[in-house]
Amino acid sequence: MSPFEEMQRWKTHPSIRAHIEGGKRLSYGARAMNNGGLQCLPKLVFPGGALVGCDAGTMNASRIKGSHAAIKSGMLAAEAAFTALQAGRQGDELAAYPEAFEKSWLHTELQRTKNFKLWFKKGKVIGNLMTGIEQWLMPKLGMPIPPWTLHNSKKDNETLLPADQAPKIVYPKPDNKLTFDRLSSVFVSNTNHAEDQPIHLTLKDDSVPVNVNLAKYAGPESRYCPAGVYEFVKNEDNTDRLQINAQNCVHCKTCDIKDPTQNIVWVTPEGGGGPNYAGM
Repeated sequence: MSPFEEMQRWKTHPSIRAHIEGGKRLSYGARAMNNGGLQCLPKLVFPGGALVGCDAGTMNASRIKGSHAAIKSGMLAAEAAFTALQAGRQGDELAAYPEAFEKSWLHTELQRTKNFKLWFKKGKVIGNLMTGIEQWLMPKLGMPIPPWTLHNSKKDNETLLPADQAPKIVYPKPDNKLTFDRLSSVFVSNTNHAEDQPIHLTLKDDSVPVNVNLAKYAGPESRYCPAGVYEFVKNEDNTDRLQINAQNCVHCKTCDIKDPTQNIVWVTPEGGGGPNYAGM
């Protein structure tokens, strides 16, 4: 499955097409987001810093809304930082921030929807049924927060099916009016990396992409990457190799999360290169 191609296909649905057909593609971007729920949030503070908004994962996945959560978490962190500065502190952990977060309306909102994504991992029927029970029926019965909490049993990269267990999807060619290809989309993301800078997408073991990922999973990095960074090409002797087009990277961080063997290491690019999301 290719998330990029699935979005192109989504745009062709009559209910979506009616709103965007005849329009012009202005920009493009992509980002991996933590939408696993309250129990998937990391520790929010570290010495000298804090995680807020999408970096922390405060999105309400059931409503696909996160701007309000990003603003609120930012306000809570700022208040904690201001108090610390007034006290002359520096470089320590802002313990007041996670404490304030747990007492806020944002934490309560995320508690109500904490199981949403995890229920849908059990299928659409169970997902819809349990979401209706937790978010519609139980609040009417005076129980706004589910008394139970689901947990992930596997890391995201451990859930990928081998290629022989998943049907191959053949996507239609883009019409360049409503649907587009990845490379032309990357162009309108205003992504820029200096040509001679060190590649910021590194491999722990150069043999893994071909010997494991291509052999077992049919090269998932060539599909999950929304920017065409990873490409399997033939050598002169007809053997395969992974070509990394790092200049295309839109910094979505999907490869760092989804690579089945965790062989890909995303490091900060030299010189601050990357996408320029003007107006997005």
